Amino acid sequence: MRTVKEISNLTGISVRTLHYYHEIGLLPPTEISEAGYRLYDDKALEILRQILFFREFDMPLKEIRKILQSPDFDRETILRSQKRMLEMKKERLNRMIASIDDILKGEEAMDFTVFGTQDIEEICSAAFANMSGEQRKIAAEQYGGEEAFQKHLAESMSTEQAQKTMSKMLEWYGDKETYMDVATHPLSAQVTEAYGKRFESIRKKLAAKRGTDVRSFEVKEIVGEFEFAAKQLFRLKHMEGFMLEMAADYRTNEALRQQMDQTEGQGTADYLAEALEAFYKK
Repeated sequence: MRTVKEISNLTGISVRTLHYYHEIGLLPPTEISEAGYRLYDDKALEILRQILFFREFDMPLKEIRKILQSPDFDRETILRSQKRMLEMKKERLNRMIASIDDILKGEEAMDFTVFGTQDIEEICSAAFANMSGEQRKIAAEQYGGEEAFQKHLAESMSTEQAQKTMSKMLEWYGDKETYMDVATHPLSAQVTEAYGKRFESIRKKLAAKRGTDVRSFEVKEIVGEFEFAAKQLFRLKHMEGFMLEMAADYRTNEALRQQMDQTEGQGTADYLAEALEAFYKK
């Protein structure tokens, strides 16, 4: 057993933070001694390590608690997702360093190669592999087998419109390698759900400001949060194009506009579009 002070010295987490984690039920001590000291065993230390991994990606504590307390919590799957996210963060930093080196050398260049047949097959195969058993069964029944479903996916991604869409996505992801990495190594369902809820809550927070000047600091601050949440959820490199595309969707997608106006008030879709456009206005 280790005391709070020993855990603090071992991990670098302050005693005050450990006390707070106990108070909110995120990391209760294994036991409390007769003298009132909080004591932690190796299992508690492992849970703390999981928490710190999630905090590395700025996930809210309440969402971390939901994941750790979920009856569907799969330690190995979560660890693999966290490892992949950390590897991607490392890769992004390495690319940024390489990009700065290229700029300093006067050799700035980006690869925007269009996706070929092999790329599409790899993406489709990964998409199918990451579907749940029930989803695979439904897809196979609908299209007459697993191979037929993957063939349908490949054909859909090979159309001219799909190629145009993917070419645009390359701009958001920075390069083909990054997009392929994200497409073939999706986050776990639990992590995706947590980030998705955070993204949605910030969008609602922005929608609640409807009527407030979109050029005001308070609105731009929320749009900044919105952008950061989108970047975590979709793992994009260049956010401006993606966010302005979202603004355009709020203006032109009638089904989306009606749904938002009905659930959150008339004019919500237009307000969100204006807020996003104002944030990126040069």
